[in-house]
Amino acid sequence: MDEFNNRETASWDAGQVRREGTPPPQRKRRRRRRRMNPFLFLLLHMIFVALTSALLGCAGWLLFSDFCSFNRSGTPPVEIMVEVVADDTVDTVAGKLKEAGLIEYSWFFKLYANITGAEEKIGMGTHTLNTDMDYHALVLGMRSSAGNMTAETVEVTIPEGYTVAQTIAVLAKNGVNTEAALTAAAQTADFDYDFIDNESEDISRLEGYLFPDTYEFYVNEKPENALNRLIKNFNSKMDDGLLAAAADRGYDLRKIVTIASLIEKETDSTDQARIASVIYNRLDGPGDKGGTNGLLQVDASLLYGLPGHEGAITQADLETDTPYNLYKYAGLPPTPIANPGLTAIEAALEPEETGYYYYALGKDGKHHYSTTYNEHLNFVNSAEYYGN
Repeated sequence: MDEFNNRETASWDAGQVRREGTPPPQRKRRRRRRRMNPFLFLLLHMIFVALTSALLGCAGWLLFSDFCSFNRSGTPPVEIMVEVVADDTVDTVAGKLKEAGLIEYSWFFKLYANITGAEEKIGMGTHTLNTDMDYHALVLGMRSSAGNMTAETVEVTIPEGYTVAQTIAVLAKNGVNTEAALTAAAQTADFDYDFIDNESEDISRLEGYLFPDTYEFYVNEKPENALNRLIKNFNSKMDDGLLAAAADRGYDLRKIVTIASLIEKETDSTDQARIASVIYNRLDGPGDKGGTNGLLQVDASLLYGLPGHEGAITQADLETDTPYNLYKYAGLPPTPIANPGLTAIEAALEPEETGYYYYALGKDGKHHYSTTYNEHLNFVNSAEYYGN
């Protein structure tokens, strides 16, 4: 009976709950996600693929056009000079090509160069290229018998006042090339500068134009390339201002360099402008002023005309018939007698304004200047003169 009553009670409780209106517990319903129309998804996918392909295609065409030089076609080819120096790398060469307008994408050229081993082919020197060349032709156009960018190099300093012969000796000593090969190049190689006499076969034709400086050369570099580097450096120093100053003085470049070489050999940088004033006073002053009669009487020039001379200058030396004997011939020597530095060139262009016609070295290591011959003789005969 107890079991029966329990079932009835449970049945009554459930019915009572329903009658009182209490809703039974319900399950939570999930929101259904809206699915994209498959046709719309396919359309968007195709648009994305098409745009990506178009962008990649355009980029690829631009790179291909630069590689083949198509982006520079349509106009007559233009020749452009590009210089590769000893410390250049593929990166710097690519930058020079881009700056010259020979390529558009330097990073792409570097990639090509690294893949093809162009570093082993590109050589130091000044190369004539043109806007019609593709990447392969550009690399071939920069080949040089002087050596490639991975070749062994050597740093060489050319002192101010060295002659061509001395400069060649320094280059040979440092392994740039042999003295015989460098001398032959100095005599016969053609150099594309108006101030070089390519008709002459004497090394003096380069005198004054092998600019003293510090350079980096390839070991066993092509001789004419090595010499051309020094000449090119000289040419780069002769800016419009210096050339205009030479013209204002009524002297051409060759005469200015010749005067500068005399200054360079006669003194250090402390009184170059004053030595220059003496030279100009003798060249431009009255013929009989101070008894000089236009004679420069520069010992260094006489010695240049007496190669191999040793010891003090003798009376016989002073009577030697050479155009470099400025005790015998008035005016300037036929060529510079050394390679002057920039300060000597500037002194030749901007001398001091003085009345001096003579100078002599004293025991104090300084030059003593005189206006007249008698003043000069008095100093030379004094105890202060270096030669006494």
